[in-house]
Amino acid sequence: MSVLVIAEHDNVSIKASTLNTVTAATQCGDEIHLLIAGHQCDAAVDAAARISGVSKVLVADAVQFADGLAENISQQALVLALTGGYSHILAPATAYGKNILPCVAARLDIGQISEITKVISPDTFERAIYAGSAVATVQALDKMKAITVRTVSFDAAGTDAEGSAQVQAITAAADSGKSVFVSRDLLASERPELASARVVVAGGRGLGSSENFKILEPLADKLGAAMGASRAAVDAGFVPNDLQIGQTGKIVAPTLYIAVGISGAIQHMAGMADSKIIVAINKDPEAPIFSIADYGIVGDLFDVVPDLIAEL
Repeated sequence: MSVLVIAEHDNVSIKASTLNTVTAATQCGDEIHLLIAGHQCDAAVDAAARISGVSKVLVADAVQFADGLAENISQQALVLALTGGYSHILAPATAYGKNILPCVAARLDIGQISEITKVISPDTFERAIYAGSAVATVQALDKMKAITVRTVSFDAAGTDAEGSAQVQAITAAADSGKSVFVSRDLLASERPELASARVVVAGGRGLGSSENFKILEPLADKLGAAMGASRAAVDAGFVPNDLQIGQTGKIVAPTLYIAVGISGAIQHMAGMADSKIIVAINKDPEAPIFSIADYGIVGDLFDVVPDLIAEL
């Protein structure tokens, strides 16, 4: 069975989410094709050709793909789905993939299986439900399966310095004319990308203000960590929503997750419960976050965090 993976990229590099999605794809079929829809994307194509497990890189290079508009990229993926004989079409369960694949599934009139966490067989998958409180086993009966992959649940595919995948240019689908790129505002940061960071320091409403949130920055600097936040902190205006972790934010699974002043609402824990080691700092000994923490410190975060920084 051949599987099509829609690659997430920025025309220069392949996003880490694509590597995790390729790993999931190798468990669904034995021939993996990667779609790169972009513009002047030679660097991304070169990187894609070196991903282990990928046998072919399909390149649609056209100006209408330059900014990743879902309406245009989904049209390109649809053409391949209808003509390529694929058994599965996969995309990462990021904002990018979630924006594209539902359009493809709807046009194919098939049911999409969202945010799988495990491949049991080519037609049977596991996915979290009820904010991660339960796991559903889902069997897809459609001839073609449309799947988004919760990337933290799969290891990243390796890379081959030589690059063994065949690169094939394909005819670009026409501009859909349904959307126009206006602008993109990106949060500039020298810290690691939140979704793929090995260490995350996250703050909650217990910090009290955006000014107090800065107490976490030296701790993150000491650990080379990404900064994150609970939805309560984001809704309170302490930090921008780029940092939100949880069911309605980013899903993370770092090696070390430090939750500071986060009580542990189920929606937040759904976004970080797969972290390898969880450290919780909260003054309330009954805070739900302690139920999943490997290490817990009951105390005033304004005392504990400076002490922790000093020890480090």
